[in-house]
Amino acid sequence: MKNIPRIFIDADLQTGIQIPVSRDVAHYLGRVMRTDVCRVFGGGVEFDARLGADGKTLHIGAATGRPDPSNKLTLCFAPIKRTDDMLNMVTQLGVAAFQPVITERTVAHHINWDRMHKIVVEASEQSNRNSVPVILPPVKLSELDMGGLVFADERAAYGRATPEIQTPPRAILIGPEGGFSDAEFAMLDAAGARGMSLGPTILRAEVAAVVAASRGVQ
Repeated sequence: MKNIPRIFIDADLQTGIQIPVSRDVAHYLGRVMRTDVCRVFGGGVEFDARLGADGKTLHIGAATGRPDPSNKLTLCFAPIKRTDDMLNMVTQLGVAAFQPVITERTVAHHINWDRMHKIVVEASEQSNRNSVPVILPPVKLSELDMGGLVFADERAAYGRATPEIQTPPRAILIGPEGGFSDAEFAMLDAAGARGMSLGPTILRAEVAAVVAASRGVQ
């Protein structure tokens, strides 16, 4: 069935149980979508479900058996003004986790992370994922685990050679709107992080995140 509503449930889902739902979910199903049938998901598993006659509970049916199209990539990023757009788009690409990283040129320090969580939940529901990416607590760049890290290296647009990424990385780092500082490039290079070219042009941070994540899961 196409266009069946999909709802993320942050609970241990099992066939045969009943789960209370919020007024918003009940309203969405009954008044907006005009149906009592939906699919619920969480933890990589998807189930058929039906809204109870009381409009307050979901009856969990059989697992659909559809594999989770998500991957294991962590996107590390410096918060930007359009963090919401970036998280929305990259969630649709299937990343497993987001790691905010504070850099010297980070300008967006006051992000509403509760709102960001709602955005990635909605993007997960829309994009047919069976899981929702985790948003980890922000860390400074100096605190980031750089083992096996790949970062978007804008120096490649000015002729710097970058290695081919042969295997999918565990994590990709995107810099802030103003780019990494010289000291940060030196830190990344010294730690053995691998620079990745995103092409001959300088991309906006949110576009760079989409391009990098797309290449990281190929």
